[in-house]
Amino acid sequence: MSRVLVFASVSLSLAFGLHYYVWARLVRDTGLPQPWRAVATAAIVALGVSIPLAFILGRTFSREAMRPLAWTAYLWMGLLMFLFLLLVTGDVARVMLAIAERARGGVRLPDPERRVMMARLFGGAVAAVAVGLGALATRTGIARALVRDFEVTLDRLPRALDGTVIVQLTDVHVGPTIGRDFIEDLVAKSNALEPDLVCITGDLVDGSVARLREHVAPLAKLKAKRGVFFVTGNHEYYSGVSQWIDELGRLGVRVLRNQRVTIGEGADAFDLAGIDDHSSVDAAPGHGPDLARALDGRDPSRECILLAHQPRAIHEAARLDVGLQLSGHTHGGQIWPWNYLVRLQQPYIVGFAREGRTQLYVSPGTGYWGPPMRLGSHGEITKIVLRSPVSRG
Repeated sequence: MSRVLVFASVSLSLAFGLHYYVWARLVRDTGLPQPWRAVATAAIVALGVSIPLAFILGRTFSREAMRPLAWTAYLWMGLLMFLFLLLVTGDVARVMLAIAERARGGVRLPDPERRVMMARLFGGAVAAVAVGLGALATRTGIARALVRDFEVTLDRLPRALDGTVIVQLTDVHVGPTIGRDFIEDLVAKSNALEPDLVCITGDLVDGSVARLREHVAPLAKLKAKRGVFFVTGNHEYYSGVSQWIDELGRLGVRVLRNQRVTIGEGADAFDLAGIDDHSSVDAAPGHGPDLARALDGRDPSRECILLAHQPRAIHEAARLDVGLQLSGHTHGGQIWPWNYLVRLQQPYIVGFAREGRTQLYVSPGTGYWGPPMRLGSHGEITKIVLRSPVSRG
């Protein structure tokens, strides 16, 4: 409970600070006359309140009833980020110019009228650019996921399994703004690829089974010759992980919890392993990533593919000689320039990487979280074709 209170206090304080800064720069400093000043102030307050309301009421009222509020809150959240970044950039530039002018010995006398005029020009430009970026990001964010094709050569893959197709789905975030129609589209596109395996690498949902059961139900129609597999992401632990594990099992999706399975038969096979999310240790009893347990007793001559929600698992995967790791979590940054902040937590953000013999693919995600926006990234369904070095001569 104390953690929840601390998190809520910090979040609310940060939200208040962001909204006050935006109000100060766009309303107070621009000297908006009445009644526009009152209207703009009321709008910022109402939009600011919509964000915590969407989170709080979203646990009480139905998804359908909350849909208008959720879209309003999340769109404002994204627009607020653009406003803040643009305003901060402008303020930093203004301070640097003032310092440079003073260094040259220039002294500018205060001119209140000029200050207000410049504040209005700057505020108007920031608002226009922010709205433009928000519209562009929303268009990309709500667009259907694209299919992206890759080939990966694995040193120990048997020739008989050359051409094995894995479809990776990750970070779908079924919840307030992503629902059944989105999942139906994913299932149709995935099935059209005729995969051998479908691997869902976490953060499938943002909400309880009771609220979202009907929206994830189309996953039961996923078709894969060798099965559909899932590993938990951090958001499953906010949404009732045990209930979701049971529900996915009912839909025909096998959840790998620090386990591995054999794909293929006899010598013509590889191991598919999956681990709990990195953040699950204190989130649910008996949960926590344990790759050593998942790989215990495996034949080291057999190729191994690991499903791990967070890319940071690559370090241990490399030590334990995994051939390929599939991850998500980062969303590719989702909205530039937040990808630079993600680098503070994860070793890799998006695309292919390698540590030693272990290859890693980090998907930018299939859906989105929070603001229905993407800037500098696009949702994807990843089609990975496995290749054997033997088949390539």
